[in-house]
Amino acid sequence: MGEDTETTTDPRNLRVSDEEREHVVTVLQKAIGRGMLDLDEFTQRTDTALAARTRGELNAVLVDIPGLVNRAVGAPPPMVSSDQRLVLSAKYSSLVRNGQWLVPPEIAVQNKYGSTKLDFSEAQVTSPTVQIDLDCKWGSIEVIIPEGASIDLNAITEIKYGSLEDKTGTDGRVGNPRLVFSGRVHGGSLTIRHPRRGLFS
Repeated sequence: MGEDTETTTDPRNLRVSDEEREHVVTVLQKAIGRGMLDLDEFTQRTDTALAARTRGELNAVLVDIPGLVNRAVGAPPPMVSSDQRLVLSAKYSSLVRNGQWLVPPEIAVQNKYGSTKLDFSEAQVTSPTVQIDLDCKWGSIEVIIPEGASIDLNAITEIKYGSLEDKTGTDGRVGNPRLVFSGRVHGGSLTIRHPRRGLFS
C-alpha cells in the first residue's frame, strides 16, 4: 500500500513553478481584457495564483472562466513558445507588471483612460528582442528598462495630444534586451527610464 501511494500522487497536489503561476496570471489578464472579470476579481485571483503552491490551488482561479483554462491538471508546465504574445489591457484602471515576470517576444498594451507600468529590470525576458505594440488613448504608460538594454521608437506611428519622454538615451543603440515599440499614443504619455539607483534618487 505504501509503495502504491507513493507512485499515484494526486496531480493536484504537485508543486507548481513560478513559470506556471505567471502563465495563469496571463490567462487572467486575457479574461479581464474580454470583460469576464472585473478589476477586484482580477486582483484577488492574481494574488491567489501567485501564492499558489499546488496545481489544484492554481487551477482553482480558472475553473469558471469559459474558453480560458489552464492546461489539464497534471500536464507539464506550459512553455513560453505556447504563448508568444501577451495582451495587457488597462481600461479605467491601473496595471503593473514588475518583479520576475515572464516576458514573451510580443506584448500588446491596450490602455484607455488608465495607467500601465512595465518594469523589465528583474523580468525574465525570453528573447533578445521584444516587440511592444501600444494602443494608448488618454492614459499613461511607464516603462523601466535595465542597464544594458536599449529601445527602438521608430515604429511608433502617432503621438497626438500626448508626450513621449525617453530618459534612457538608448534609442537606436545596441542593447540586450532590445525593446521595439510600435503603435500610437493618443492623448496620453509614454515615459521610458532606468531603475532608480537609490531610495532618495
